[in-house]
Amino acid sequence: MPKKSILKSVTQFQTALSDWYRQHHRKLPWRETACPYQIWVSEVMLQQTQVKTVLRYYHPFLAAFPDVGHLARTDTQAVLKAWEGLGYYARARNFHRAAQIVCDRHNGLVPSNPADFQKLPGVGDYIAAAVQSIVFNRPLAVADGNVKRVLARLNQMPNPVNQASSYRHFKAIATQLLDTTQPGQFNQAMMELGATVCRPQKPDCDNCPVQSFCQVFENNRVDKYPRRTPSKPIPEYHIAVGVVSHNGRLLITRRADHGLLGGLWEFPGGKVCKHETAENACIREIREEVNLEVKILSYITQVKHAYTHFKIVMDVFHCLYLSGKVKLNSPVDYKWITSDEISNYPFPKANHKFIRRIFIPLLTF
Repeated sequence: MPKKSILKSVTQFQTALSDWYRQHHRKLPWRETACPYQIWVSEVMLQQTQVKTVLRYYHPFLAAFPDVGHLARTDTQAVLKAWEGLGYYARARNFHRAAQIVCDRHNGLVPSNPADFQKLPGVGDYIAAAVQSIVFNRPLAVADGNVKRVLARLNQMPNPVNQASSYRHFKAIATQLLDTTQPGQFNQAMMELGATVCRPQKPDCDNCPVQSFCQVFENNRVDKYPRRTPSKPIPEYHIAVGVVSHNGRLLITRRADHGLLGGLWEFPGGKVCKHETAENACIREIREEVNLEVKILSYITQVKHAYTHFKIVMDVFHCLYLSGKVKLNSPVDYKWITSDEISNYPFPKANHKFIRRIFIPLLTF
């Protein structure tokens, strides 16, 4: 088939993509509803998270918070607990605040005006375009990671997909291609194409419905696109954490509501300084964070965990309370809990990796 310029054949491109999507799209629960809130939930969860992970959280979250009102009236800690393990917890905090604003200012109805919707916490350009196009048929194009990859290959774009300044270029082309008669379906088709066919590795070009429009396929350069700016090396930090026990209870502290892992509970600890042992760091950090003197009783385990921009290696110790009264330095709250109460609190995934190693015999001191 002769090569076609995608920007001169928009209608044919739209038709080919839409026909493919109707026949081959995955059956996902958020595609089976027209409820604005339920679709909004899915789009918040899908930010930077794989579909297979979201599928484990979507229905339980809706069961706990079936509508905007239920979510708005719920304590933030309950929302974070429902989100536990999904990561990027600012999404949950923002979504919770947004639900409260919707109830206070919009009578509990998800705003159908894109400008009003985008004023809500956590609603950026992608969320706004996705929800407004799918729910309210607004002609707004999405340009998420999947879509940018598709566009980069279709048009052999030199713009790095991981560079913020490139976004406007991808957004402009996505807008040119958008089928304004059915923008929601078209946006989903573009995202589906990137997720299932135009994959980052080993794209399935033989089964691509828009292969004839693709410049990198015609030029045999699929493996060269999309372009990416080389990433900087990810730093790794050594962390020491103490599971402090006293009278059969454990000390946990809560992080401030803003920033990384905001609002979650954790066991006290922090970075190991240069030339400092992990044991000494654990004792020092507990003294600095909560004003307690402790003694290390035993080594529990080592945990490795990766965040988006850094990695940690965490040494975890069982510590015995010696003296002092809790005074918080960095944390905003604390509790002494029994081991069977751990499941009541939202913890970071790194803590969950060693919580399973905390045994009842350790907690009786």
